[in-house]
Amino acid sequence: MKSILIVDDEAAIRDTLEQILGYDGFGVRKTASGAEALAEVEKDMPDAILLDVKMPGMDGMEVLQRLQGMDRVAPVIVISGHGNIETAVEAVRNGAYDFLEKPLDRSRLLVTLQNCLGHQQALADKALLTERAGGAAPIIGDCPGIREVKAFIEKVAPSEGTVLITGENGTGKELVVNAIHRASPRAERPLVEVNCAAIPKDLVESELFGHEKGSFTGADRQRVGKFEQADGGTLFLDEIGDMNEEAQAKVLKAVEESRFQRVGGTETRTVDVRIVAATNRDLASPESGFRQDLFFRLNVLAVHLPPLRERGDDIPLLLDWFMADLAARLKARPRRFAPETLAILREHAWPGNVRELRNLVERLLILTTDEIIRPRHLPPLPGTAAGAPAEASLFACNDFQEFKSRSEGAFLQHKLRENRYNVSRTAEELGMQRSNLYKKITKYELRTQPDVG
Repeated sequence: MKSILIVDDEAAIRDTLEQILGYDGFGVRKTASGAEALAEVEKDMPDAILLDVKMPGMDGMEVLQRLQGMDRVAPVIVISGHGNIETAVEAVRNGAYDFLEKPLDRSRLLVTLQNCLGHQQALADKALLTERAGGAAPIIGDCPGIREVKAFIEKVAPSEGTVLITGENGTGKELVVNAIHRASPRAERPLVEVNCAAIPKDLVESELFGHEKGSFTGADRQRVGKFEQADGGTLFLDEIGDMNEEAQAKVLKAVEESRFQRVGGTETRTVDVRIVAATNRDLASPESGFRQDLFFRLNVLAVHLPPLRERGDDIPLLLDWFMADLAARLKARPRRFAPETLAILREHAWPGNVRELRNLVERLLILTTDEIIRPRHLPPLPGTAAGAPAEASLFACNDFQEFKSRSEGAFLQHKLRENRYNVSRTAEELGMQRSNLYKKITKYELRTQPDVG
């Protein structure tokens, strides 16, 4: 049972809130002043706090500030009968989860409280997963391919060897770079990223090596390039396969000699950088147009990230991580995925890989109000024909009983759609009682009207 601390100097409001929250299954504690509230919190931290603003003695804003100074504090929802935009902004700026104006609307209060507690749980889940990963965004997964990647990171991170990471777009190459840098002796020095695909062809050299003032039109000041910025640390050349041939030649020299000149400069500069490059192309192929001498120089320590379609068993782990992470960021209540939804997502080909999965979770978190995400909540998935997800999920059943239930639901949904969602006509065509069909509709949560938009 979640415990809620009510802090309000008006007894009638405390009693009303106790009734509302108690009826909804919360444990309730009450205090009439800010000083009492702080003493109560010191004694036993509640799961959430409802805090009035205007109170004699220590007001709610002061209590809020003192609470934020504690090592661990419950989320605070500020309530006030003198609400205005300034008060709300100040409350949130001082650490409150939300602001509610008196008289309190029961439905809004309960929704805000549930979202608040869900958000707090998401923060706890994210913190636990991050702690297990060593304090940064973790590489989630336990399939053989990901285990190999993790073992590779552990072996190569302490070395100075150049690393080449290959894999499709969205597979998480940036996470591998970050993990290598964090576990290396260079962890306290900069990790500098260059997106080679995003730099205009004629500015690549300036971006990498810097330029002197007046070296070309628009060069109105001296600029330090990425190689110098990364001195002592790691330089990440992302999508290096998209770099033009002229720039490749200069990168090859800089990688081999750790020396270069700024554009328009004459001074040779020496740096100490570790190179990590990444690409979604096959650089070993002559058709790639990539300099083979640079490829061989980069391909000292190579690792390939598997696409998500080969990591079916990792889907639930990734969903848990993204749900916790995004719910914490968006101050939202985390949702759970129904087994049949997980079956569909495991069967999907995921052309956008992990990035596509993250975007899906974010969309569902924003648009879905239900506690459990079911197949009907899923948008059309790229590369999947309409209606195919439900049919494909039938083959992911664990036993015959589950198969019978899913196939019955899919069949009834198909018949409802055929009859334009006319329940009476569908029941008549199937030779079953309308009341029985309604029971099935409720049981399988079937749609009874067409999707809009």
